[in-house]
Amino acid sequence: MDFVEIIFALFIIVVAIVSLLSNLLVLLCFVQSTEIRRQVPGIFTMNLSFCNILITLLNMPSTLVGIIGNQQPFGDCLCHTVSFLETFLTANTMLSMAALSIDRWIAVVFPLSYSSKMRYKDAVIMMCYSWLHSLTFSVIALLFSWVDYSQIYASCTLHLSEESDRIKFTIFTVVFHATSFMLSLLILCFTYLKVLKVARFHCKRIDVITMQTLFLLVDIHPTVKQRCLVEQKRRKQRATKKISIFIGSFIICFAPYVITRLTELLPFVGINRHWGIFSKCLTYSKAASDPFAYSLLRQQYKKVLVTVVNRLLRRDLYPSSGHNSSLDTENDYSLHRIS
Repeated sequence: MDFVEIIFALFIIVVAIVSLLSNLLVLLCFVQSTEIRRQVPGIFTMNLSFCNILITLLNMPSTLVGIIGNQQPFGDCLCHTVSFLETFLTANTMLSMAALSIDRWIAVVFPLSYSSKMRYKDAVIMMCYSWLHSLTFSVIALLFSWVDYSQIYASCTLHLSEESDRIKFTIFTVVFHATSFMLSLLILCFTYLKVLKVARFHCKRIDVITMQTLFLLVDIHPTVKQRCLVEQKRRKQRATKKISIFIGSFIICFAPYVITRLTELLPFVGINRHWGIFSKCLTYSKAASDPFAYSLLRQQYKKVLVTVVNRLLRRDLYPSSGHNSSLDTENDYSLHRIS
């Protein structure tokens, strides 16, 4: 175990701690808030967090032990199980992110017909497809004995054991990544770019109103005018920044690993072990960043967490109000759709 692998091991430990705590907080919010459970995106978020927790508890320790011991971490049966789950959970998380992007696209582009286009039943059907899709590839890999320990990734993952199956394994790997990674990436790009287009259109309308107001208020103080112009510029950048995070984090975390898996299918190409582990660590980092990108930084989840903390401290957040602090209104939810 060299210095680079020590860094990888420490990285996995930190990511595992952050991922476990943050995803548990998301599930806590889901359990505590009736409003979050009632809203369609809550299904996708819960599924994403559930998969991330399983990755944290099963796959990350497997890779960590593989790095430290430089050998297969568990017995064959347990390693095959972890490899089966890795294939299932990775595909499921990607498709869950794609489902979230579809939900936000419909909410922003078709706000008046959202309730009819994205019903609770539709969300359940989408999640069922995600599970069926992921389970199909996992079962195929298990039946062909393509679940094993890979020295390149120091993980129990998809692995070609017999050279005679190379053609079948190549076809399987290409189809798996095309229908999981590439399909999800295309959906993310299409939906979020549409959302960005609508957001920029609304920003232009607001900018026109702002400039007209500033023009009419000739006696307005220069500092107030300057603050309006700064806020106008910030508003333009906000939607672009959020959407860049959604798409950019997906590409940065998954693309290196997927490209590496496709490259190693070529019989004359050898993959460096350090690069293989690094690409694997990037996929794990997505499990730690997802709760913040999709949930915990939103005002709705912050309110629920504050309510839970105050309840634990036996304090009432709104002592004189009859409003339930763990709930958000529909209007507040709509305003934060692209956050």
